[in-house]
Amino acid sequence: VIGQRSRFCIPSLKQVYETAFLNDYDLDIYEKIIVLKGGFIITSSSGIRETKPSLERAALLLALSETRTDEDSLKEYFTNTFGFICGVTELGGTVTALQQNGKLSNSILSAAINTGVISKEPRKIHAVVHATLEASNSIFIHTHSNASFALKVGLTTNNEWLAVAIFGRSSLHPLSEHCRVGLGYMHL
Repeated sequence: VIGQRSRFCIPSLKQVYETAFLNDYDLDIYEKIIVLKGGFIITSSSGIRETKPSLERAALLLALSETRTDEDSLKEYFTNTFGFICGVTELGGTVTALQQNGKLSNSILSAAINTGVISKEPRKIHAVVHATLEASNSIFIHTHSNASFALKVGLTTNNEWLAVAIFGRSSLHPLSEHCRVGLGYMHL
């Protein structure tokens, strides 16, 4: 993502300037990214701003990344610049498989442990489970039990707090496909 335009970074540089000007945002431009006050990141041809974004925004950006290259760039950036520990996983299935059979919680917990986001301690495992449940509330609300999901999960921590972001598509039929997003945040 750094130094490139990604699909989830839709606004043009002109639109960013106009929005910042009209809303009186604090806008800083560096060599590779633009950071609006509050830590929102938009890629550009400019440099790096070392203002710490929230864990939640970092997890959402990881979940929204579309390629492994973007994902790896974001993980490297958040780790090297802000000291965040990051992980990403992808999974799919029906509501029954993901929610009622525990595939979602198990996959996210496994990813958190295998990527080093958390260690195998009961309180940290408990935090991941609760953040996952919080994030999944937005994913599985008002859906048919046969609906299929393709999900990407972003995990971030600073060893005090943990964020779990889930982004994906759901549908009963290919013509009814739409996006869903969920976010969970928990103290470790």
